[in-house]
Amino acid sequence: MSNTHWIAPSILSADFARLGAEVDAVIEAGADLIHFDVMDNHYVPNLTVGPVVCEALHRRGLSVPIDVHLMVRPVDRIVPDFAAAGASYISFHPEATEHVDRTIHLIREHGCKPGLVFNPATPLDWLDYTLDKLDLVLLMSVNPGFGGQQFIAGALPKIAAVRRRVAASGRPVRIEVDGGIKVDNIAAAAQAGADIFVAGSAIFGSSNYAATIAAMRTALG
Repeated sequence: MSNTHWIAPSILSADFARLGAEVDAVIEAGADLIHFDVMDNHYVPNLTVGPVVCEALHRRGLSVPIDVHLMVRPVDRIVPDFAAAGASYISFHPEATEHVDRTIHLIREHGCKPGLVFNPATPLDWLDYTLDKLDLVLLMSVNPGFGGQQFIAGALPKIAAVRRRVAASGRPVRIEVDGGIKVDNIAAAAQAGADIFVAGSAIFGSSNYAATIAAMRTALG
């Protein structure tokens, strides 16, 4: 993971009947992180995977970190489980917890790097109080809940606004973008200031994972 830009395939779009092999394949194809989408059919209208699946992947001996995005409410109950299951990053939505600061502390207390997630219409004001405690800011470029959605262009100025905040802070906070990322728009997201790119259907829906990831890196320059 020496690259400035990291590509994080989202297993939401993988073939779940052969998930271990799919994850191995995208790592071999050049993935920097594995993005793990957790949906609870409560905070978002879908239900995906939990800590047991995360632990199963971790036990395969993955050579890249697991990046867990919690789309659940409440958050604090499940954080220790994902930490124990092998997560490296755990990100959550501020609207989904009663005490944002406490949840950030809980994630770090369990040995993981905390991230805060912003939906397309969520204001960045939360960062006024939290940026100095975060390792990651995740900006949704779709409304969360389903894979395969179209990129919302309004995310670009928001990415740029976060990049300005991070630059002013002087801290090495990663800026991640998730939703509709493809070969033809990944450069625009990078130019706005993102440095981690979650891609689900663009990678897992392609016939050649390595060629798709290589094309994304070429687009990134």
